[in-house]
Amino acid sequence: QVQLVESGGGLVQPGGSLRLSCTASGSIVSIYRMGWYRQAPGKERELVANIMSGGTTNYADSVKGRFTISRGNAGNTVYLQMDSLQPEDTGVYYCNAYVRLVSQRLGDDYWGQGTQVTVSS
Repeated sequence: QVQLVESGGGLVQPGGSLRLSCTASGSIVSIYRMGWYRQAPGKERELVANIMSGGTTNYADSVKGRFTISRGNAGNTVYLQMDSLQPEDTGVYYCNAYVRLVSQRLGDDYWGQGTQVTVSS
């Protein structure tokens, strides 16, 4: 099993910053990719940013230049630094990891429980 523990959500005013973190634990052999998705009320879940095991990063166009994704040295923690936050960034942010467990031949996607980010004055 894999546990993804998220932290860092909250309420912030427009133009403010937040930092999300997510740590993966369990019987993990390899972590191929970690990232963040978000879901606003009435909308589908969308990719915000992810980072591959080799360090390649991908961002949604709407957050480029404002958000930065990074990994911890151990490789099982991912951070999302969110700057210049806007009301449209409001939503539940979910940590995602594509990992292979000891019991698996192939990797699979796992999700955190989600953390609320609200941008409002």
